[in-house]
Amino acid sequence: MEALVRLLGERKVLLGRAAREAYRYDAILFGHPPLAVVLPESTEDVVRLVRFAREAGIPLVPRGAGSGLSGGAVPLEGAIVVAFTRMTRLELDPKTRTAWAEAGVVTARITEAARPFGLFYPPDPASFRTSTLGGNLAENAGGPLCFKYGVTGDYVLALEFVDAEGEVHLLDRRAYDLAGLLIGSEGTLGLVTRARLRLLPLPKESQSLLAAFSEVEALARAVSEAVARGAVPARMEFMDEACARAVEDYLGLGLPKTPLLLLETDGEGAKEELELVASVLEAHGARLKRARDEKEAEALWRARRAVSPALGRIRPKRVNEDIAVPRSRLPQVVGEIRALGEAFGLPLVQFGHIGDGNLHPNILYDPARESEEKVWELAHAIARVALRHGGVLSGEHGIGLMKRAFMEEAVDPGTLEAFRKAKKALDPLGLLNPGKVLP
Repeated sequence: MEALVRLLGERKVLLGRAAREAYRYDAILFGHPPLAVVLPESTEDVVRLVRFAREAGIPLVPRGAGSGLSGGAVPLEGAIVVAFTRMTRLELDPKTRTAWAEAGVVTARITEAARPFGLFYPPDPASFRTSTLGGNLAENAGGPLCFKYGVTGDYVLALEFVDAEGEVHLLDRRAYDLAGLLIGSEGTLGLVTRARLRLLPLPKESQSLLAAFSEVEALARAVSEAVARGAVPARMEFMDEACARAVEDYLGLGLPKTPLLLLETDGEGAKEELELVASVLEAHGARLKRARDEKEAEALWRARRAVSPALGRIRPKRVNEDIAVPRSRLPQVVGEIRALGEAFGLPLVQFGHIGDGNLHPNILYDPARESEEKVWELAHAIARVALRHGGVLSGEHGIGLMKRAFMEEAVDPGTLEAFRKAKKALDPLGLLNPGKVLP
């Protein structure tokens, strides 16, 4: 690794044991300590690193903020981690409503920079204050706004990446959508260095409400009907009873300890759309609380943002599942997952972006009290529930290491072979994030 230090400089290459240990994990899984950690500061640094690694036959594992939930940035043995957190250049062009952002730009910073110009960047994963654009691109991340506004890939106009040979490419999306192939590929096809993003005007109006239900199945049926009747809220987030109880015990906001739906409409006609949805929810037995002003709305949404710390008070560890199913199957799916948690005898809570069927069942556990083998067995059973109901393994967290073994169940052989051919064409030596996504 001394040759790498000479190539890039001591500031950009971490070789100490403590530093390397800090880069062996993401938010759920952990792997082997990397041989080295490289923190590039420019696309040129990435080029030099890729050419060095190719010559030496060393795998590269790209990493953003480490907030991933599927092991996509976890290094296998004998790899170099490429941490993009120093590539933070951000340039806005309000006239064209676009921004150029490097891979290490924290997601929330894009909207913060755009807001003074009356613009915003819609993708808003729960980790948006810590996660980086590169990681969002790798997973094609969504967030609460994705039901109405779409996911990360919907806002990419152009993409710069370094290929497996150390060549730089700038791809737009006007003909063959090669940029689309890179988005969501979890760093297995190339190292994304920056992107040109589309920005939108800030909505002039928004309305929020909280709906409390007696059971999750009724909540799911109400959401399905509201969408079928033409409602497209900006955000529709749900929490099951266990999740609502955890949040209320944590914050003390006066929330009902029953299944909850948080909903926001925005833009022209926001009030009328809210009333349409409210009528459907009440018809399904919901008790409603409308936010009277921005302050009350912020208090309601604070509850959703508090889910992660609230669950951390129940057990020290959790597996955050990420499945997506057709909306018409939501009542059956949430019921079956709840029954699985009871059968396995493990604490399980459900929440997520219910408007587009993206659910996050969380298995809570303490390694000193509960069997980790049993935890993963339950996680696999939840994944199979999604597949059985016509859903997919991941809505936004990616496949990574966590769900790689299920790809043969989830994807037909012809499609898997096409994936393998794409990987072979773009990474013939298999040095870009090996062992991820493909079984």
